[in-house]
Amino acid sequence: MNEQDLRKIIEDQLALSRRLKAKIEAMEAEQHAPIAIVGMGFRLPGGIDSPNAYWDFLQGEGDALSDIPDNRPSLKAVFDPITDQLGKSYVNRAGFLADVEHFDAKFFGISAREAEALDPQQRLLLETSWEAMERAGIAVRRNERLNAGVFVGIMASEYPERRLGLKDKTTIDPYFGTGGGHCFAAGRISYAMGFSGPAMSVDTACSSSLVALHLAARSLRNGECRYALVGGTNLIFSADLMVSLCQSKALAPDGRSKTFTSEADGYGRGEGIGTLVLMPLADAKREGRPILALLRGTAVNHDGASSGLTVPSGPAQQEVIAAALKDARCDPADIAYVEAHGTGTSLGDPIEIQALDATLGSAIEARAVPLRIGNVKSRIGHLEAASGIAGVVKVVLSLRNGVIPPSLSRRDAGLSPMIDWKNMNVEVPRQATSWPQAYQRRLAGVSSFGLSGTNAHAIFEAWQAVDTSEEPAPAEELVLVSARDAAALRDLALGYAAELKGKATAAVASLAHTSRVGRSIFPFRLAVTGESGSALAAALEQAAKSAARLEAVKPVKPIYRPATAQAALLLLSHLDAEFPHIATMVPELTAEERLDAVLKALGIRSQKDGLATDHPALVMAGQVLPLLGKTSAESRSLFLKALATLFSHGLDLRLDALKAAGCTISPDLPVYAFQRQRFWIEEPRHQMDSLPLQNVEAAVLIDDAVSPERLELLQFVERELQELLRTDDALDASMTFLEVGGDSFIAMLLKKTVEQRYDIDLPLDALATDVPLEIVYGRIADHILSSAGNRVGVAAE
Repeated sequence: MNEQDLRKIIEDQLALSRRLKAKIEAMEAEQHAPIAIVGMGFRLPGGIDSPNAYWDFLQGEGDALSDIPDNRPSLKAVFDPITDQLGKSYVNRAGFLADVEHFDAKFFGISAREAEALDPQQRLLLETSWEAMERAGIAVRRNERLNAGVFVGIMASEYPERRLGLKDKTTIDPYFGTGGGHCFAAGRISYAMGFSGPAMSVDTACSSSLVALHLAARSLRNGECRYALVGGTNLIFSADLMVSLCQSKALAPDGRSKTFTSEADGYGRGEGIGTLVLMPLADAKREGRPILALLRGTAVNHDGASSGLTVPSGPAQQEVIAAALKDARCDPADIAYVEAHGTGTSLGDPIEIQALDATLGSAIEARAVPLRIGNVKSRIGHLEAASGIAGVVKVVLSLRNGVIPPSLSRRDAGLSPMIDWKNMNVEVPRQATSWPQAYQRRLAGVSSFGLSGTNAHAIFEAWQAVDTSEEPAPAEELVLVSARDAAALRDLALGYAAELKGKATAAVASLAHTSRVGRSIFPFRLAVTGESGSALAAALEQAAKSAARLEAVKPVKPIYRPATAQAALLLLSHLDAEFPHIATMVPELTAEERLDAVLKALGIRSQKDGLATDHPALVMAGQVLPLLGKTSAESRSLFLKALATLFSHGLDLRLDALKAAGCTISPDLPVYAFQRQRFWIEEPRHQMDSLPLQNVEAAVLIDDAVSPERLELLQFVERELQELLRTDDALDASMTFLEVGGDSFIAMLLKKTVEQRYDIDLPLDALATDVPLEIVYGRIADHILSSAGNRVGVAAE
């Protein structure tokens, strides 16, 4: 081997070393890549159910606590203001949610029977998850198996306990298990929305939802899912747990968490549900999602062998904060604010403040100003398993607005004498303050510590997008609205109108774009066009007036194939009459060319074709056909009106290409208008009689020639199914068993009912859940009629 060969080997090895080093660095960067928060939904005490409502509340004073509501009689029954009473609770106030009894079961395809047994936590998680996805502009299409993971923090499911004390156990059915099991809190969301990523419920007590956030971040960075939905939930039903907490003196007698103050005497409980949608920042930018803030780093640990299982550990808290800083790859001196765990106890608060000062306060010589420390528990109560999410949402809003809100419910409250404030570089804000200018980056931390010793910390950064685009010229826009029923359609239309009214052109374009691509499509529909926010609002308000008279449309599922000229002409003659806007768009072409052009105008096109946005044109096999005889503005108007008509008549359009340059998803478009009904197990609950079925019109599609015997059987099967579903509403016979809220359990009950009534063996294939009900009814009726020796007819009731 000569010198030249040796040199070549060395150079090759050095090149390989550089490539390996670059690959390792890239892999490490992926494990620390920023994650975007793109959507959120929540229910908090005081009727707070939107980001704007929460931010307004945070900037004010006072709290959102209330007395025990009337629908929690067991909590009222154990209340006694005198402490140290065995079997009693000395607490009569908490951060209760105003309405946990009502739910839009039909929207999620859940029967009344199952909805009643369903823990309200699962119901509210479904609603807030849907809202979070909508605010992220992600249209949920259940059959498309979106690669999204679900991670839910939950530590108690007390609602199903209302049935445990019943002497009559016959009311306990399979929904008792699925309605209250912790695993179903996450699994039901994935099932209802068709998510295919990991789904898990997490219980680490008070740190549950922040630990869920940590797991979601790991799942995203490991490529297990494309989106992650993170939730936290807590509702207070159990008198036993309330008594237990009072016996340990964990709770403040007045129900208030007086965090960091001299009045601290225990924590105040609170209820709440919150969900966040996360995704990698790079993907969020590419998809045009609304980036609310960035998750930079997370960490989780345990106290280990400390002073006691439920006693906080200062060293463990310091370790978890340091680990989160390392994961975030940020300087501790850049952290300007921490949303502390601080529950308002004389033991826990001093330990936490000392840990924060040791890691982020006095120990950091480069710190320009004192570390601000706040806590929302003093305003809404300690939401226990959901407390982490409540703190995260507060921090996200603070980062977005560049303001640190006040922390104390009473701004004149004295600070705790058990904390050495003078020798610490930390402070508690008593009033809203702008984010300190001394920091080049806007970073904040959130801590959450579980009663069982599991600690979590997360670090967030403000997203400061650079907007270089100019305000676009006004252009006609298309807004689509759809809902599962007419009432929701009306409410949504009015909500859209209120949001659009008076908005600038760029905001209108973003809202309109979001309505077209960021919402799921439902059978009740309307569509409007307009050249300004006010014009669109007026059109929506006018359309809302007639929403009650609209009927559901069946989705059109077009299949694009070459057709004969005769078939093309037949279709086009129909289009000419039904959709005159389209008929005038195409000049003299052959029938197949005209059909081809029309279909492509509807968005039914190959991947290589698209929709022009600057000057609307029809695209056909790469050839552009301008809308002859029209100006650009007139052509766009004509085209949008055609699309509006087609959408209203049932065509599901994918209109991504209609957006203006630089247009992104808006988080401000109103979310779905749920139409809730009361589903509630009373406490104590009496044995439930079957729901009366009054004034129910048969929805079975009956042929004029059907025999009286078969008609009687068809109506009998429908009535039995209605009773099993516990609904007074007529069932749409064109919908499937699953779509009306049925499942395998209801199918088995119906099978048993029919078999007992007619003394037959009904085959399982007669109860297929994926075919229209009219077919199911018919199969059952035919089987009864064909059974040898069976007496036809329904016994008199």
